[in-house]
Amino acid sequence: MACFQMDLLNEAETALCPASEPSAEVPNGAAGHYLIGLIYRYTDRRRSAVHHFKQALSVDPLFWAAYEELCVLGAAEEGNAIFGESASLYVQKLYSGHAVVSQSMLSSTENKISVSVRNLSPHDPSPRQVKNMHSNTLKDNSGSYHGTALSVGASGQFINGSSANMTFYSTPSPMTAQISAVAPPPIYRNMQANGPHPSLLGNDGSSRSTINTTMQAPRRKFVDEGKLRKISGKLFDSGPRRSTRLAGESGPNTGSSTASSTGNGTSHSSKYPGASKLGSVASRSATFRKGQARGSESTDEGVQQENYDDSHPSITTSSTSSLACDTKSLEEGILMTTGGIIMSESQAITGASDLITLLAILGEGYRLLCMYSCQDALDVYRRLPHKHYNTGWVLSQVGKAHFELVNYLEADHAFSQARLISPYSLEGMDVYSTVLFHLKEDMKLSYLAQELVSTDRLAPQAWCAMGNCYSLQKDHETALKNFQRAVQLNPRFVYAHTLCGHEYVALEDFGNGLKSYLSALRVDERHYNAWYGLGMIFLRQEKFAFAEHHFRKAFHINSRSSVIMSYLGTALHTLKRSDEALLMIEKAISADKKNPLPLYQKANILTSMERFVGALEVLEELKDYAPRESSVYALMGKIYKRCNMHDKAMLHFGLALDLKPSATDVATIKAAIEKLHVPDELEDTL
Repeated sequence: MACFQMDLLNEAETALCPASEPSAEVPNGAAGHYLIGLIYRYTDRRRSAVHHFKQALSVDPLFWAAYEELCVLGAAEEGNAIFGESASLYVQKLYSGHAVVSQSMLSSTENKISVSVRNLSPHDPSPRQVKNMHSNTLKDNSGSYHGTALSVGASGQFINGSSANMTFYSTPSPMTAQISAVAPPPIYRNMQANGPHPSLLGNDGSSRSTINTTMQAPRRKFVDEGKLRKISGKLFDSGPRRSTRLAGESGPNTGSSTASSTGNGTSHSSKYPGASKLGSVASRSATFRKGQARGSESTDEGVQQENYDDSHPSITTSSTSSLACDTKSLEEGILMTTGGIIMSESQAITGASDLITLLAILGEGYRLLCMYSCQDALDVYRRLPHKHYNTGWVLSQVGKAHFELVNYLEADHAFSQARLISPYSLEGMDVYSTVLFHLKEDMKLSYLAQELVSTDRLAPQAWCAMGNCYSLQKDHETALKNFQRAVQLNPRFVYAHTLCGHEYVALEDFGNGLKSYLSALRVDERHYNAWYGLGMIFLRQEKFAFAEHHFRKAFHINSRSSVIMSYLGTALHTLKRSDEALLMIEKAISADKKNPLPLYQKANILTSMERFVGALEVLEELKDYAPRESSVYALMGKIYKRCNMHDKAMLHFGLALDLKPSATDVATIKAAIEKLHVPDELEDTL
C-alpha cells in the first residue's frame, strides 16, 4: 500500500507477489487481488488486471470496487450474473446460524453489568467510576468465550480467531449492526436507542439530544492532533488560557473532521482513481491468516468516546439516578448493537435477497453506462426504489447518462438534485461543469466552480469546473492553467488531460494537444473523448486516413454517439468513400434526430455527389432545427448557383451574411457572391 500510494508500482507488485515465490498466494484475500489488479491496470496489463478483479469478486461477491473496475475496463459481466444466486447464498451463509453465539454474548454481558452495579457503592457514584465500570465490562466481555471472537469485516466474512483489538464497525447495510470482538461503547445519556447516530448529526447541533455529561471526540487520525497541540503549546506558548481550554472542550469536533478527509470523504493523496477506494476497502477487509487479524479499519467514525473531567461542575454528581440511567443506556446499546445479528433464517434470506437485488440493479446500471448504453442504463436506474434513486451517487450517474445522450437540460436537473442531496460530494461534478458549459450557463458554472474549490481545493473536479468557466469566457490560456492544475493534483484523472487537449486545439497548438490526448489514453484507453480529439486534430491537418482511424476507434468504444458517427462519415467522405459515409451519416441521424450536424454533413455529401434535389430537401429540414445557422443558407446558395438559379442563390448568400458568421465564413460568402455568374468549370481557374 505504501509503495502504491507513492507511485512505486513495481515495488508494490514485488511486495505483493515476490519474484522468489511465483506460486505464492496473493495476501489479504479479495483486497489483495484488488490491489494487484490496480497495479496491473496502471501498468497496461489489462488481461491480468481483469483476472485479478474477477478473483476478488470470486473471493467476496460483494466487493463493489472490483466490479466498478471491471466496468471501467469494459470486461464486466451482467449485474445479475455477479450479484445473483451465488452472492445471495454467500450472504445467507454469513449471517445465518450465529444467533446462539450472539445470545450467549448478550446474556453474559447483562450478568456482568448487574454484578458491577451491585458492587458499586451508591454513596460515591462518580462518573469516573461509571467509566471504569463500563471499560471493565467491555474488557471482560472481549476476553470471554475461551478467547474466541466473532468478527465481521467489510468483505462480510465471519472468522473465528483470537480476541484481537478489533474496532466496532458501523457501516450502511441491510443488517442493522455487526459484531466485533469488542462490545460497543456506552450509549450517550438522554439519547434514545433508536435515535440518530451522533456521527450523522450536523455540527450545528440540529436533531441532537441535550447531552450535559459527555463530549463527542473528534475522529481518530493517523497523527494525534491533541498531542500535537500539547507539544506546540509547550514550545510556543506559556500555557493555554482558560477561555481557550473551555472553547476546546465545548466544541471538540468543530472543523477537525475536515483535516483528514475532503468534502466527499475521500483523500486526494494519491494520483490513482482506485486508491481512495483501496485505502478504505483494503483496510476494512478483515481477512485473517492463522487466526490472526491482518487488517482493520484505521479510522472509526462510528465509535464515540466519553471524556470526563472530575473538576467540571456539570458532571460532578452524587445521585444514583444518573448511574442507573447510564447502566440502562449501556444495556440498551448492547441490545441495539448485538440484536442486529440475532435473526431467524427466514430474516437472513429476506435481507440477503433485498441486498443482492439492489446491488444487481446498481451494478447493471453502472455497467451499461460504462458501455455507453445510456438509455438502457436510465431504464435500469428507474427500477430502483425511490429512496435509493434519490441519492447523490445514483443521480450523478443519471446526469452522466443524460450528458452522453446530449440531453443537457435533463443532465442539469439530475446533477442539481444530486448537489442538493450530497452538497459535499464531488462525484461527477467535472461532467456537470461541462454540461453547464454547453448550456452557456455562465452564472451557474461560476457559482459551481467557487463552491467546489471552497469544498476541496485539492480535488481535480474543482479545477476542471474552474477551467470550464474560463473556457466559456473564451479565456483559453487561463482555462488551460486550471486544467493543468487538475492534472498536477491527480495525473490519473483522465478527463483533465482531455480538457487540456481541447484548450490546446482552441489555441491551435496541435502538438501539445496530441500529447494531452495521448496522456489521457495512457490512463484509460477506453476514454473515447481522447480518440475523438485526436481524430479532430488529424481532420484539421487534412490527414484524413489518420482521422478516420481515430474516429473509428472512438466509434468502437461509444457506438451510440451521433457526433462521432458524423465526423467518421466526414472522414470517409474526404477519402472518396461516399457510399460508406452516407450509411454512417444515416446512422448518426437515427441515433439523434435533434442533432443538426449529421443533417448538414449529409447535405454536403449529396451536393458533392451532384444530388442537388435531395440536398435541398435535407437543408430545408435542417432550417427547422437550426434557423440561425449561416452555413446552412450559404450551402443552399451554393447549390442554387450550381443549378443556375442565381436569384435564389443571391437571396440565400445575403441571408447567410445577415446572420453574422465568422470572419472566415464572411470572406468565403463574399467570394461566392463575386463569382455568382462565373460558370463552375471556370471558377476553379480564377
